[in-house]
Amino acid sequence: MTAHAVTRHEIFQTSLISALAQGVYEDEMTLAELLGHGSFGIGTFNGLDGEMIILGGVCYRLRGDGSVSVPELTERTPYAVVTNFVPSLSRSLTGPMTREEFSRAIDAFVPSSNYMYALRVTGRFAWASARTVTKQDRPYRPMIEATDGEEIARHEDFSGTIAGFRTPLYESGISVAGCHAHIVDDDRTWGGHLVDFVLEEGEAELCLGTDFHMRLPLTEEFRTADLSEDMTEEIRRVEHH
Repeated sequence: MTAHAVTRHEIFQTSLISALAQGVYEDEMTLAELLGHGSFGIGTFNGLDGEMIILGGVCYRLRGDGSVSVPELTERTPYAVVTNFVPSLSRSLTGPMTREEFSRAIDAFVPSSNYMYALRVTGRFAWASARTVTKQDRPYRPMIEATDGEEIARHEDFSGTIAGFRTPLYESGISVAGCHAHIVDDDRTWGGHLVDFVLEEGEAELCLGTDFHMRLPLTEEFRTADLSEDMTEEIRRVEHH
């Protein structure tokens, strides 16, 4: 990859993953405003009311009861990452391929680990497992407590889409370092925070990000949060338990 071969591309994020990990679950960012920054992405809703996946400019809410719905654009998000997805790299994948094998295949054609990448995978899955956050009540607990005991649901033999971001380790505490991905089936009947899968066949596309735009909440909860604390281990446990 040469510098002139890739168009500069912006990834937009509202708030910090470290703030979310500490229990800052509300912000004034509406979905309408968020979609103005990108038509592809992932996140959550105020109060952790479900997982978010945005595909083709449509925002979906994935809940623990298995439902997939399209929320009102007036709803708000405390944390989300979006972009206007323009693939700069793509590869056809033939399985069956485990998540570990898939990760190695992606690593092999990522030109540098120093950039951010939006990742989209469309294909046929032998199975996938996912979990979803459930709506929290005040006073909000840290995320590691709020997500403790979440059920992992397994969905078999379906076509679907993975949306995610591969983030450099130097962004730890700002974003989820490594890969953070959500999944939804083509029938829009199941989805969540991706845990594991076996891909039968599909297409993996990467959109390289050179520009990063972050917006911080103007809320009392964010102003008073102690963001000097290293939340790396807590974030890792929340994302990968």
